Amino acid sequence: MAKTKIEQTVLMIKNQISNKSLIAGSRLPSVRQFATQTNCSVSTIVEAYARLVAEGVLESRLGSGYYVLGKAEPMQMIDTEIQYQREIDPLWISRQSLEAKTDVLKPGCGWLPTTWMPEQSIRKALKQAAKSEIIMLTDYATPHGHLELRKFIARKKELYDLKFKLNQILITDSATQSIDLIFRHLLSAGDVILIDDPCYFNFRALIKAHHLKAVPIPFTETGPDVEKFEQALNLKPKIYLTNSGIHNPTGATISLQTVYQISKLVEKTDLLIIEDEIFADFEYTPAPRYASLAGFKHVIQIGSFTKTLSAAIRCGYIIAESELIDQLIDLRIATNFSNSHLNAEIIYQALMDSSYPKHLDWLKKHLLKVSNEMMQKLGQLGIKPWIVPTAGIFLWCKLPDGIQAAELSKLCLKQGVILAPGNSFSQAENAGQFMRFNVAQCVDKKVFDILAMSIQQLKINNLQS
Repeated sequence: MAKTKIEQTVLMIKNQISNKSLIAGSRLPSVRQFATQTNCSVSTIVEAYARLVAEGVLESRLGSGYYVLGKAEPMQMIDTEIQYQREIDPLWISRQSLEAKTDVLKPGCGWLPTTWMPEQSIRKALKQAAKSEIIMLTDYATPHGHLELRKFIARKKELYDLKFKLNQILITDSATQSIDLIFRHLLSAGDVILIDDPCYFNFRALIKAHHLKAVPIPFTETGPDVEKFEQALNLKPKIYLTNSGIHNPTGATISLQTVYQISKLVEKTDLLIIEDEIFADFEYTPAPRYASLAGFKHVIQIGSFTKTLSAAIRCGYIIAESELIDQLIDLRIATNFSNSHLNAEIIYQALMDSSYPKHLDWLKKHLLKVSNEMMQKLGQLGIKPWIVPTAGIFLWCKLPDGIQAAELSKLCLKQGVILAPGNSFSQAENAGQFMRFNVAQCVDKKVFDILAMSIQQLKINNLQS
């Protein structure tokens, strides 16, 4: 992007310091003098000087002017080394993906490429939010959070035949924060919780952080294994944590029959279902929801806008019975006081932009096309999808015989490709034979070149051992 006059001025002064035209202790021209010399406005120079003071490049001496500071001892910056030999645990993929440099390929991460995100909608929303009343820019949010965003969420839920009051929605800073808040309020160390197997690896990380006992329920093409689920109820679990809509990592969609059967079982217990519908906007046809059949007496819904709008502007929500929401608000005030009202306003403005529905439509069609292409390319390497998803970004795939996901992941990581081994999503015996692929992050030909070479290398190693 083209630099503003302020940025150009800042860069010019820094260059003069670098080439010794200005040395430590040098006095800069007055604001008016420098504005005349550079043909800029006085306000531009004032802002440029102020930024350089904030960065520690200049200092302002009262009644005297601006001076170049002596060169400070540079802070020691340490590049994070990728831990190739680190054990594959639930946080392995997240750490590698978040720490990776921009040239690293990330078919194992759980988000869209930057170029696929609605940049112009976000920039427009930022400008609109900047024009908000002062209370939006400086004050705390109301306890339930952004009112207009809550109204938007309520309207969207009508698609699933869900009716509830606005005080049943709590705006949070993310879906992960929502789960953490619920866990802290409802659970104690040692409590039993049901999860899908496989399931989103960060679910497992949160369960470990809260010292809970996780009971895995095998996840089938149509949802959790109903028979295993019923058996697990004998352990008196307090919560069942799952994805609704599009399942992570399998890409499967739960059937109406399974939702009905699970809902009937849950109605006879004190179990609460937390359904995370973070991938809802990727759906072509809305899948059934537990909340639609079991109601909010037995279900808590959470979600966010990270996957299709922005991961940088953190904002999520919880929908539950009003009494539980009030209790969660008290806990949130005690521990975090408030959520980011400004973030919620930016998200709301972006959602209201007329181009956003078009962006979602393009996204779903493009993902379907790319998904079909990726399945073909993976198939040529002997990597086969467990199911063919109807929507979403994930393929849950079985690797060729004799190839272990953890070994393949570490080998590819050394070549600049971050994968998502099945070991991070499941503790099942055969988990090491599976891999989750993000089709949106697989479009670079290098992904398949490095996969092919690494698989070939592992086959050779297996023959030699």
